[in-house]
Amino acid sequence: MKILFIYPATDSQAGFNYGVAHLAALLKQAGHQIGFWQLCEELAPLPTEEQFVQRVTREKPDLLAFSVVTNQWAYTQILARWARGRLAVPFVIGGVHTLANAEEILQTGLFDYVFRGECEDAFLEFVRRLQRGESVETVPNLAYAAPPPPGVDAETQRRAAGLHVRINPVGPLPDLTKLPRKDYESMDFQRLIDAKNGWVGLMASRGCPFSCTYCFNHVMVEAYKQDLHCSFQGLHYIRRFRLGQMIDEIEYLLKNYRDIRMFIFDDDLFTFDTAYVREFCAAYRKVTDLPFVVNAHVGFFDDACARALASANCRIVKFGVESGSSRVRRTILNRHMTNASIVEAIATVHRHGMHSSVFIIIGFPHEQRSDVFDTIRLLGQAKPGRFRWTYFFPFPGTRAHEISLAGGFVNAEKMERLKNFTDESCLEFGPAHDFLLRKIGRIMPWFVNAHSDLPTADFYRAQVAEILRMDEAQWQQAAGGLRDRDAEYSRRFCEQNLSHYAIKYNRFMGVISDYFLKET
Repeated sequence: MKILFIYPATDSQAGFNYGVAHLAALLKQAGHQIGFWQLCEELAPLPTEEQFVQRVTREKPDLLAFSVVTNQWAYTQILARWARGRLAVPFVIGGVHTLANAEEILQTGLFDYVFRGECEDAFLEFVRRLQRGESVETVPNLAYAAPPPPGVDAETQRRAAGLHVRINPVGPLPDLTKLPRKDYESMDFQRLIDAKNGWVGLMASRGCPFSCTYCFNHVMVEAYKQDLHCSFQGLHYIRRFRLGQMIDEIEYLLKNYRDIRMFIFDDDLFTFDTAYVREFCAAYRKVTDLPFVVNAHVGFFDDACARALASANCRIVKFGVESGSSRVRRTILNRHMTNASIVEAIATVHRHGMHSSVFIIIGFPHEQRSDVFDTIRLLGQAKPGRFRWTYFFPFPGTRAHEISLAGGFVNAEKMERLKNFTDESCLEFGPAHDFLLRKIGRIMPWFVNAHSDLPTADFYRAQVAEILRMDEAQWQQAAGGLRDRDAEYSRRFCEQNLSHYAIKYNRFMGVISDYFLKET
């Protein structure tokens, strides 16, 4: 069979789809053909309806499969509508959006089948049965619109209550050690490397020990525990590829692709097991001296871990901080850490000569003005090498989504149309707080500079005071030019060798000048 995968990523950064790459490898191993198309402006202009239909029909797939995150669901429906009348093949959808939204997806009538969770084993079985003309009704992880109950015709059912949806239990999580190497060839991987300036994503593990309210991990865990009738321990949610698999993959990439400058490990928590970190770093430095990036957690990071990472040329250690307000972290996010531990973890990264990065979110449900400034003050105190900020987005199915709905904060229309969570919020708190979030979200580095002890703090305090005084009309006039002003201020301070944060690399990242000056 020929399976064409569609991966929408509009108004977002181009990225590597690990799940599809593994599925493609398994399908190829079983003798199937693979096509792949990532729709992202960083790779190519988005297609018109005619261009989209021309390509998918030219590929002549036996199965059209979409891999979708929540923010791409609206665009995915457009693509499916374009193709639905032109391709007489099954339409399938998977990805993180489907786990909590299978019924809603099927009710659109755009998709024949929905896959939930990690589907390497289930999808391969699904394709095998389709090819043989066998029933797919019992395939694990599958949801589909079943025939109406006996005595009820399909039209009556549609008028009365919509489709009759069947959602099968998920099967056991895939054994990562048995998966073949990802299918890089079908992913047009060199093009992605070039688009990302040589940054190449890897993943050494799946799963996370935490249950943060805004993250899909707790949704996955609960679904699997319920369907498999097991505990978290029995689920074996946190799994690793064998060390040999990872080293072989790195060697393969270095041999077969050019211009790789940095490896970035996208594991939820690379530093979960310090013994593994030490073992990996010892093996890594035997095959390459390229720098790499990892995700860490302040509760799973210490001097020994930092020392091992630094010895293998780890360049950046990233932490999910999210909020500088202990109240928000505790009562809204289910993240139990202290500001002191955050500051110490960042300091540990710096002591070992590495660069720190933190993720920050503003606009949480029940967040107050003081909470937002607690976040800004924490950044000013800890002084990470960089910080990436976004607006909070309440993913359906998560506890944070329930909290947001219960509080009456969600603008449903906005939530439906937003393709990312970097440009604006889909929550509403009232005119004053909404206006404050728009200002901070536009030019966060100025606020951090102003609340730091950096030599440029006084200058940025004056700029922040000006922004906070602006009314709506003044803001509309000034907002469009703020990033140009940021670049000009940064240029001046760089000439004077004065440390400051400026917007660098993308529109939602603040980077300390001490770092980016070394790269120029």
